Amino acid sequence: MPHFASWSQARNSSGLAPNRTFQDVDGKLSLDAGAFIAALEFASQRRATILGKPSPEFFLSALASMNCPKAKAVMVGDDAETDVAGALQAGLSKAVLVRTGKYRRGDDTRFKPSPTATVDDISAAADWILAARNI
Repeated sequence: MPHFASWSQARNSSGLAPNRTFQDVDGKLSLDAGAFIAALEFASQRRATILGKPSPEFFLSALASMNCPKAKAVMVGDDAETDVAGALQAGLSKAVLVRTGKYRRGDDTRFKPSPTATVDDISAAADWILAARNI
């Protein structure tokens, strides 16, 4: 992370993602970049431009690179706030929350919009997506 003086004086200050936590190598949640971005914003009285999730531009850029319309896209992730709610707010048609990684009990209803579906793991997410194609 850059020195505060250079960040606060930069013409455009940015951060990768405002994630609250990540699952560390010990399996426990650790503080992610979001807390540091919030601290820098508070201290500098400036808002950072978020370059990654949950920025709508992030999702839309990914879809454009694959020539995939929002109506056919499904986001799969373990973060109900930045992966799932971020994708749905960006206009993706569906978002599946997996109960792996940083997922914690109650995440299914903690953020809005809520996941289209919540499944146990990535394999179950793939099964859900294949089944949903035929609906």
